[in-house]
Amino acid sequence: MSGAMSWPFLRLYLLVLLYFSANSILNVIIPLQGGALGATNTTIGLIMGAYLFTTMFFRPWAGHIIQMHGPIKVLRIILIINGFALILYTVTGLGGYLVARMLQGVSTAFFSMALQIGIIDALPEKDRSQGISLYSLFSYIPGIVGPLLALGIWQGGMEYFAIAMTIIAIFTGVFGYSTKMDKAENQSFTKNAEQGVNMFNSFGQLVKNQHLFKCSVLMLVGSIVFGAITVFIPLYAEQVKNGNAGIFLMIMAVTVVFSRFSLRKKIPSDGKWHSSFIMGTMLLLAMGAQCVSFAINGGAIFFYLGATFMGIAQALLYPTLTTYLSFVLPQMKRNVLLGLFIAMADLGVSLGGVIMGPVADFYSYSTTYMICAILSVAMLFFAYDRRKIFVG
Repeated sequence: MSGAMSWPFLRLYLLVLLYFSANSILNVIIPLQGGALGATNTTIGLIMGAYLFTTMFFRPWAGHIIQMHGPIKVLRIILIINGFALILYTVTGLGGYLVARMLQGVSTAFFSMALQIGIIDALPEKDRSQGISLYSLFSYIPGIVGPLLALGIWQGGMEYFAIAMTIIAIFTGVFGYSTKMDKAENQSFTKNAEQGVNMFNSFGQLVKNQHLFKCSVLMLVGSIVFGAITVFIPLYAEQVKNGNAGIFLMIMAVTVVFSRFSLRKKIPSDGKWHSSFIMGTMLLLAMGAQCVSFAINGGAIFFYLGATFMGIAQALLYPTLTTYLSFVLPQMKRNVLLGLFIAMADLGVSLGGVIMGPVADFYSYSTTYMICAILSVAMLFFAYDRRKIFVG
């Protein structure tokens, strides 16, 4: 095996798998625990959203700091912070959960930027989309068994939750500390840092750069839908006849993993805007959200069909847009601007809980997911573009 499937990259993917294992459990435990403690959907949404809102805030600075100091030194510090956050979950209540989510957010901002920038810089252009897709794939593999494990922990007692978080913190830290990158892979980090990217001027590029603006809006809306699904499915599943949150999240994760692996070579890696591909992905997202919304009347068939559509859309959207931007963004500012784009994905997932929480409180979960479907349909028209600046 070579390229994106070579052993050095497989080690990085395994570290990603370990790192994100905790989230697959926390995404189920926190809403259930919050509901048991009498928290509103708004409160649960704020706690869940604090994670990626913090990640969004620190993401651009993470790209800049990693360029200055190199990924390995930053990674080792981040793994300590992440371990502390996981332990904090085991000894506190909802207030402590909020602090732990924010600490996790800081950790994830630096962790994911270090690995993704390293993958983009180290792989040849023809393998770039595969590397990003495989990174995303391994971040979702824990979602296959994590939700069912979380439900087992919830039914068995929270003492098992403490054991699980402690084990994940230790294994991730030990494996992460043994990870190495070749000097050749580190050169790209320091080279751009020496050129002095102006961080604050880069924020204006979210609007000024047409490529970044289009991709960011699509990713923001898509992530709002993904966030609403992640946060409220554990509670919504209890209202759906024969619905099970663990099975839903497992189906979605399996679909993401299978789609990202089997379709990784189909994702465009030529630096051109493929309107039909993006529009098809947003259509799948809309169909998934609408199926989940209709499941309150249609039953488990629509519930799990929605999980399948959502999984395919999630598998394609992020690596497609990230790969496209890796070609069209200015080289000197690429890492920081990619950080801004990924921050929009984080913001979207966070808003999926923060904005949709009050909607669920005032109306219903079904209405919440119907609104998500409408937003996705709107993005079908936004994704269409045949201008030369986009299609090359």
